[in-house]
Amino acid sequence: MSPPRALLCSLLFSTLAMTGCATKYQDMGFGGGVSAQQITSDTWRIEARGNGYTARNVVEDYAVLKAAETTKAAGGTHFVVIGQGDASSETSVVSPGYAQTRVFGNSAYTNYTPATVIPIFKPGKDTVIKVLKIAPPQSPPPGAISADEIIEFVGRRVQRG
Repeated sequence: MSPPRALLCSLLFSTLAMTGCATKYQDMGFGGGVSAQQITSDTWRIEARGNGYTARNVVEDYAVLKAAETTKAAGGTHFVVIGQGDASSETSVVSPGYAQTRVFGNSAYTNYTPATVIPIFKPGKDTVIKVLKIAPPQSPPPGAISADEIIEFVGRRVQRG
């Protein structure tokens, strides 16, 4: 394998090794995940991040599931989204171009491989929630989301790490 080709293969392998596959539902780490930080006694910021292999809707599922789990952990039954934002990022990996010349008799042949730019989109979602404690026979206010229902329906399709 020629040195430029070896460099390209090494770069590709290390990129794949670092990113692996789509981010699983896990605590926030180098490759993404979810976290919750308490802002006030009943308000929380939920952060969800994916890597370049994670779909945007998967990160949205992670954010809403973490909101539901945080609500239950805080003793709540429902939550209301009071703010949200797109925290996605874009980056790219550049593999260098190279030229290789071979001489056959009196002729020289050059093969040129141009640089390659690989765009990487990393989905992210920031959500601020207010935890509600609704006791029967009270009914939740408009826009309130049942934590139990999110855990039941979204929780079953989320791939955990």
